Amino acid sequence: MFDLYRQEWAGWQSLGLLVLRLVVGTAFILHGWPKIQNPMHWMGDKVNPVLQLASALAEFGGGIALILGFLTPIAAAALTINMAFALLLVHFPQHQPFVGGGPGGSFELPLVYLAIMVALLGTGPGAYSVDSLVFGHSGVAMEQRTAVR
Repeated sequence: MFDLYRQEWAGWQSLGLLVLRLVVGTAFILHGWPKIQNPMHWMGDKVNPVLQLASALAEFGGGIALILGFLTPIAAAALTINMAFALLLVHFPQHQPFVGGGPGGSFELPLVYLAIMVALLGTGPGAYSVDSLVFGHSGVAMEQRTAVR
C-alpha cells in the first residue's frame, strides 16, 4: 500500500475526494446498518450466511473506512466486489432496468456505487485521510514500477 499512490493530490482534488468519501461512506453505513443488526440472516435462508456476513461487514465497515479514508484500497475493493455480486445475484436476474423500475427497483444505484469504488481504487482517498497521514501524500494509484537501468 505504501507504493500504491505515488503523486501528490492538489487541495481541490483532495477536497472533492473527501466530499465523495463522506457522502458515499455515509450511504454505505446506512445501507449496512440493518444488515449488521442480523448479519448472517438478513436475506433469510436463500443465501449462505457467510456471504451475508461478508456483505454486511463490507457495507457497514467499508462505509466507516471510506469516511475516515482508512485502508481505502481494501475498503473500496471489498465494496466493489460487494456491488458486483449485488448486481449479478440480485438486480440482473430480476431483469431490473437501469433507471426507474417502479416498485421492482433498478440497478442504477449499485452500478453507480461500483463505479465510485473503482474510481477510488484508481485515485486514492486524497490528502484529507488517515491513509495520507499514515502512508504519506500521493495521488495516482496502481502506477507500474519500471526498473531504472
